[in-house]
Amino acid sequence: MTTAATVEVILGLGANLGDRLSALQQGVDIISRDPAVRAVAVASVFDTDPVGGPEQPDYLNSALRITTTLSPAEVLGLAQEAEVELARERSVRWGPRTLDVDVINYGSFVSADPDLTLPHPRARERGFVLVPAAQIAPDVVLAGTGKSVAELLAELDPIDRRGVRLRADLPLQLPSTPTL
Repeated sequence: MTTAATVEVILGLGANLGDRLSALQQGVDIISRDPAVRAVAVASVFDTDPVGGPEQPDYLNSALRITTTLSPAEVLGLAQEAEVELARERSVRWGPRTLDVDVINYGSFVSADPDLTLPHPRARERGFVLVPAAQIAPDVVLAGTGKSVAELLAELDPIDRRGVRLRADLPLQLPSTPTL
């Protein structure tokens, strides 16, 4: 069920299998084509070391800022739809993937639901989430924390930022025509 109000959402995008840049761009495009979504900004692309899980290739990560009237569950469904379109397999926890789309923050909504915990439970600990998000949404307060993305990034241990490297040569594009 959609909401009456427009909500600002931050999504994290990552890929470490196949054509990683194409997967991120397709993720942006798939999410943005929903008529209830307006893509506001997309972060730069960052090459990042994998965190947790089995040995695997490096990731490309970015972040997407949208406004939407979709509910949190509908945004999650849209994120999962993008993953399915890019043949994501969920066989290994924290394993390699063709596309990963995480709902990082949904307005001021806080949820402990195991299917959709908001804000994302590890966002404040992850450089690969905070660095791109701070580029496009530094003043957005992570729900329930009382702190902006920029403040959380400033508090992040430098060791958690070390594996996040800007790839200015790999740009992502917002769709040319907003739909909302």
